[in-house]
Amino acid sequence: MLHSLHVENLALIDETEVVFTPGLNILTGETGAGKSLLVGSVNLALGAKSDSDLIRTGESSAFIELNFESKDSELNLLLESMDIPTDGDFINISRRIMPGRSVIKINGETVNAKQLKAVSELLLDLHGQHEHQSLLNKKKHLEILDLYGGEKLRNKLDELKSLYKEYTELRKELEECSMDEDERKRTLELYDFEYNEILKANLKPGEDEELEKDYRKMSNAKKIGDALTGICALSGSDEEGSAGLSLGRALKEIRSISDLDEDLAKMEQSLTEVEGLLHDFHREAEGYLDGLEVDGATFYATEERLNLINRLKDKYGKDIDGIISYADELKSKIDDIDNYEARISELTIKTDKYKKFVYEKAEELSDIRGENAVKLEETLVSVLKELSFPDVRFKIDIKKKDEPDSLGFDDVEFLISANVGEAIRPLKDVASGGELSRIMLGIKTLLADKDSIDTLIFDEIDAGISGKTAWQVAGKLGELSKAHQVICITHLPQIAARADSHYLIKKDNDGVRTITDITKLDYDGSVSEVARLLGSEEITESALNNAKELLLKAKEMDR
Repeated sequence: MLHSLHVENLALIDETEVVFTPGLNILTGETGAGKSLLVGSVNLALGAKSDSDLIRTGESSAFIELNFESKDSELNLLLESMDIPTDGDFINISRRIMPGRSVIKINGETVNAKQLKAVSELLLDLHGQHEHQSLLNKKKHLEILDLYGGEKLRNKLDELKSLYKEYTELRKELEECSMDEDERKRTLELYDFEYNEILKANLKPGEDEELEKDYRKMSNAKKIGDALTGICALSGSDEEGSAGLSLGRALKEIRSISDLDEDLAKMEQSLTEVEGLLHDFHREAEGYLDGLEVDGATFYATEERLNLINRLKDKYGKDIDGIISYADELKSKIDDIDNYEARISELTIKTDKYKKFVYEKAEELSDIRGENAVKLEETLVSVLKELSFPDVRFKIDIKKKDEPDSLGFDDVEFLISANVGEAIRPLKDVASGGELSRIMLGIKTLLADKDSIDTLIFDEIDAGISGKTAWQVAGKLGELSKAHQVICITHLPQIAARADSHYLIKKDNDGVRTITDITKLDYDGSVSEVARLLGSEEITESALNNAKELLLKAKEMDR
């Protein structure tokens, strides 16, 4: 569930934090107080398009933070796959909005929009006008029917998706393998040329590194030889001023006095070791110099070999291992072409087999959908009648497509008639915005025990309703809040009275700037706010009593 919302420097909000509770959370406030800012803040935190104009005047950035509590194992696996650290059951999503850019983080790790969307879809379902309008899209109808179908339908759908994926991959491979005789001949000639070119080179792993080392040594032989000649002269014992000669004289002097003191004896030992090291170095340098002679033929052969390897790298791979791997792929392709008829036959048989599997599984899925469509029609009609659609007729029209896809054969569309005498027609042709919001609420109520998302936010759920219908909507929200955390923005007293937790969004000013804030109301505060929503110009004792009666009536709905 959504534990808290923290907002800083966003539009009219200076800084505010709201701690939500399980059950039904209701937010109310006067027109223009900034109720839409709540939904806007949540939307922004979950990746909605931002604008630097949203940053509060005089501030450099805006900040929104959502804290969730969730025990969803699927969510934890998703976070782990993204290398996002988990902190028990708590998930923190934050967004800082700056001019020209914004930074979004989950549990302190910066994420991209795709990652944020994947995580947020498992945490929260927000229903504003745009989400109600999603009912006008037929794709949404199929999603709803499949969700209503529960685990049995979901398992069949997962099986179909797996089979369809295998089928499409086989079909693609078959198409790629299918070529006419001339094309097959040209392709085989190309593969043979490339494979033989690599084979002829007789490459050995690591060979290029050794060749480059030798080539670098031979290319710089003169420079190395000149330097080593000087080094040998300086480190030897033949020339006046050389290190070897000077060290020999120093050693002779120290030996003449080393028996006079223990420390001098140690110094003699150290100098003897230095002389040994210098002697070893000198011998090693002379040996290297003696073997430095560069044979012209060897140098040319090394250069040519390197040129060949580098040409093959440019054509077939970034290193020798890559070239060898490419050659293995070529060999496999050559074998496939050489055995073309057998390969085509094998692929055709396998593709046809998986096509049959897909068709059978899609038929099974259609049967299950048909059964669930009848049940959903009946139960949704009952719910809609409770939401002031007394004469409603609802039908799920399932047409069969010529070819199945990963979702099966079925093209699903919701049909409705809301009034007596009206023909039943597609939902998109007849439903108003207010009706859509109530239909969505009815659907959400039916899916309450099947929908794994903890938190549902409703905005504009009360558009165009009042009186008896408002009580019915309040009842459904209360029913839904038993299985989910529900957050609802409303202007109706009947819905406000149903709250488990009631919050007031209020706009004020300090004489310099306008500030919007959100506070949780106690019982007396809720009574006063419900009295205001009832239309009382003055909060009189009579208005407060009316509000108390309304709150009492709302609580009785739970009994």
